[in-house]
Amino acid sequence: MTPAARQAAAIDLLDQWRAGRPLEAALTTWARKSRYAGSKDREAVRDIVFQAVRRARSAAALGGGEGGRAMLLGLARAEGEAPQGWTGETYTPAPLTADEMALFEAPPEPLPRDVALDCPAWLWPQLERDLGADAGATLDLMRDRAPVYLRVNIQKISPEGAIARLAQEEITAIPHPLAETALLITRNPRRLRNSSVFKEGLVELQDLASQAVALDFSRAIPAGAPVLDYCAGGGGKSLALAALGHRVSAHDVSPARMRDIAPRAARAGVQIAELAAPGGDWAAVFADAPCSGSGSWRRAPEAKWSFSPDRLDELTTIQDSILANCAALTAADGVLGYATCSLLRAENEDRIAAFLATHTGWTCLSQRRIGPLDGGDGFFLAILQRG
Repeated sequence: MTPAARQAAAIDLLDQWRAGRPLEAALTTWARKSRYAGSKDREAVRDIVFQAVRRARSAAALGGGEGGRAMLLGLARAEGEAPQGWTGETYTPAPLTADEMALFEAPPEPLPRDVALDCPAWLWPQLERDLGADAGATLDLMRDRAPVYLRVNIQKISPEGAIARLAQEEITAIPHPLAETALLITRNPRRLRNSSVFKEGLVELQDLASQAVALDFSRAIPAGAPVLDYCAGGGGKSLALAALGHRVSAHDVSPARMRDIAPRAARAGVQIAELAAPGGDWAAVFADAPCSGSGSWRRAPEAKWSFSPDRLDELTTIQDSILANCAALTAADGVLGYATCSLLRAENEDRIAAFLATHTGWTCLSQRRIGPLDGGDGFFLAILQRG
């Protein structure tokens, strides 16, 4: 596919998204129907679509419309160069109209700050308050694709050994100081899943901040302690804690979300029990609670535009319930870790304050925020102890 043909495909996919179709569903259907598109074409179209959705507000403002064509024109205008090859022939977009050409004859006008930062209008005042002086830089960074991080399975290999093995397969990675298990892939990230390093369980895809949170929680509990991962999902934290030597049991209110844990654990060489209804007193309980995902919106950008005040209220109620449930499962002197991948105080510090106000005998040992400016996704961790 030519660059213009890839852009034409992206325009159609973005129009489907604007009409309410989920991105992944649209991309999967397009890939199945477009047998002429090779793997590099599919990757390129996906990258164009996701970048346009990350920058949906600014792209639409600069492109003069909400549709896919206007969004791509807005992205091009932000780069200062009109798109090439739009001839209307062989699957390319129609030629630029006179009005569209006029967009590129003058520099873009200044945009309102929330538009320029591609932030939902209703959420900008809250993020500006919650992130303070870092708000603008954080949101600007989240307008681009997230880095790709690996977690080294230190039960099997050292970070230095993993770097060397990756290099043998032409994948370049470097360590990151925020987490001693973390490697940043700087070359050929898409080769990872077919690499022997990945297939042998020597490394696992996991964001930098997520690794740092698992390490912080591990340091707060006894070595080798049994841990209940109460909101396990796909098992990223369960795997990280098991690799650090803890005996991990995983639970999720939706057991189907845990379907990948067993094969991932087998590849990593660790054991993780799956519990449908955990009970008893646990020395350590960890809850990576459902949240807005605002700290990871550059990985899942459409979630940013579907988020609403009503959904935030719903999530904070769920988070309070999860904290209460986990507290009931925590033994005397036990430790409870509460985490989200949210940037919002309403889902983080405010939930801990609400919990402490209604649960006597608990102490907050620490609270930590990790933001995209630190290198990975936005994450929050509070470590609580029962007296």
